[in-house]
Amino acid sequence: MNDIIGGQSANGNGLHRSSLECSEALLRVFEFLDGEMTEVDEDAVRAHLDACAECLRKFDLDQMVKFVVKRSCEPVAAPSHLRTTIVQRLTVMRMELDD
Repeated sequence: MNDIIGGQSANGNGLHRSSLECSEALLRVFEFLDGEMTEVDEDAVRAHLDACAECLRKFDLDQMVKFVVKRSCEPVAAPSHLRTTIVQRLTVMRMELDD
């Protein structure tokens, strides 16, 4: 990771420090993804991700993991015939137990 972001600085050396270090940006990425940051902090993370390809790759991976976890936790609707089948089988079992 590189905490120096390329660009033209006032002193002309072509480099300036990122306002947000890679380590901090990566620590706060889930806050960013969840929309739990102030607008100023969100802008700082977004600017860092725009300027740092390595952090952006890690962010993309975290974003994908979050998406997969969310998708796997979503309720899945049972097929419409399942309730009918269960009720029918329970009725048969109840009748067999009563005999």
